Amino acid sequence: MTDATAPGDAANAADAIPDSALADAVLDRLTTVYPAAADPARAADMSRYMKHVAPFLGIAAPERRALSRTVLENTPRPAEADCAAVALRCWRLPEREYHYFAADYLRRHAGRCSPGLLPVVRTLITRVPWWDTVDLLAAHVVGPLVRADPQLVPVMDDWIEHDDLWLVRGALLHQLRSGQDTDAGRLFRHCLRRSGHPDFFIRKAIGWALREYARTDPEAVRAFVAGAHDRLAPLSVREAVKNLPR
Repeated sequence: MTDATAPGDAANAADAIPDSALADAVLDRLTTVYPAAADPARAADMSRYMKHVAPFLGIAAPERRALSRTVLENTPRPAEADCAAVALRCWRLPEREYHYFAADYLRRHAGRCSPGLLPVVRTLITRVPWWDTVDLLAAHVVGPLVRADPQLVPVMDDWIEHDDLWLVRGALLHQLRSGQDTDAGRLFRHCLRRSGHPDFFIRKAIGWALREYARTDPEAVRAFVAGAHDRLAPLSVREAVKNLPR
């Protein structure tokens, strides 16, 4: 059963937070350490920059990463249930820095997780969605999960057809770090399937995905863009060929 056609009970299961003593410990530390470093003035600026998608504590990225290391010091390596619990509990907190912590945590431990984590990541992508978390999850969590288990590839074909633009963006960007392992045929099919999408974030993602693959096979991207030029949005074309040699 693919992700896009999963019934309501499967969606609810992905949203259920597993019991996890490790998550209890991590969240206790996290919700003590992060608020102590809050900067309300910076928080207002950060929220404004992100179009007020979520409130912020006001912790700059370098400081946040240092604080995260403090939070995770001497904690054991997580099992998949721990990863799901940490991520879902962080996502239920309003401030965006907690979501960043969760995304970074999953990125670090994606290699320890099975395909069963993907429905959880789908929940994160579609809850309080914006490019800052969606892009990180797509490239650094969804991508490794799909590369590790081919049974997840059809789920990306479902996502590309979805009405939710953030799932579409996730499908377009999940191969962003695949390099030589990129399924170029699927990448090009996905780009063509959504080439007429009206949203900026999808047109930009198409161009970005193609530009990144051009690092691996510039001639394949050049040929694809030439053949699909009339179907691709000008923004997608500009992004795709930005770094190609003239």
